[in-house]
Amino acid sequence: MNFDATEFYAAWPARMNAMKARAGGGDIAKSFGGFFQGLMKDSTAEGGLSVKHKELIALAIGVAVRCDACIYSHVEKCLKADATPREVMDAAGVAVMMGGGPTYTYTTMVAGALEHFEKASTPG
Repeated sequence: MNFDATEFYAAWPARMNAMKARAGGGDIAKSFGGFFQGLMKDSTAEGGLSVKHKELIALAIGVAVRCDACIYSHVEKCLKADATPREVMDAAGVAVMMGGGPTYTYTTMVAGALEHFEKASTPG
């Protein structure tokens, strides 16, 4: 478990680029990227979910399955999709309700990610 959000966000792009540079890694990235983009787009015009709601669901699942990278990535995407910090924590809370104590310990990562972006958006 990586509790340092700043460390994660600083290292993640290089880690993903290193994976993509390996034989076959680029194919994995292209395949997953297309799948992700197709499913995570706004579908409210067809009566579906907004990007914000899809990201909140993805975050809750990431917390429930205790995936560090999923948590950090989807907190960032939730905020970019205009979710409030309260909505982000509510999604984490739903995951805890479904997953119990082991899932509860991962909410500290959600809080750390929110703190990271709050500090980044504060002038000075």
